[in-house]
Amino acid sequence: MAKDNKFDKVINIKNRKASFQFEFVDTYVAGMVLKGTEIKSIREAKVSLTEAFCIFLDGELYVRQMHISPYSMAASYNHVAIRDRKLLLNKKELDKLETKSQEKGLTIIPVRIFINDRGMAKMEIALGRGKKTQDKRQDLKEKDAKREIQRMAFD
Repeated sequence: MAKDNKFDKVINIKNRKASFQFEFVDTYVAGMVLKGTEIKSIREAKVSLTEAFCIFLDGELYVRQMHISPYSMAASYNHVAIRDRKLLLNKKELDKLETKSQEKGLTIIPVRIFINDRGMAKMEIALGRGKKTQDKRQDLKEKDAKREIQRMAFD
């Protein structure tokens, strides 16, 4: 008999607005410092990244405004839904991100949360530059053109 793996459910929570509002310059995968009920809520996919952003405090990277819903089965030891959560990167990556984020127009955005094959929650973050309105319109035109080409191919 096959052994049941408790990590079989694929968790892939994306920040859909991020790719529309930002042009990604560089991406990183970071670990997160979480409490027990937070990881359980992430496994239930009860996370929102729409308002989240990353900041540096005392040389460490934190994600702010990420909403993780309280775990429904927890009684009194539940977590706070919105709080600063520390991201884990090595020192070289932190230094590189901090210097680049000081440049004008660059910001650090959480792109997605996933659970790796070892059961650890990871966050993909991107160093991004805000798009202007004409860039957004151009992206929409390209998406429409691709969609039209696929529609023609299936007909």
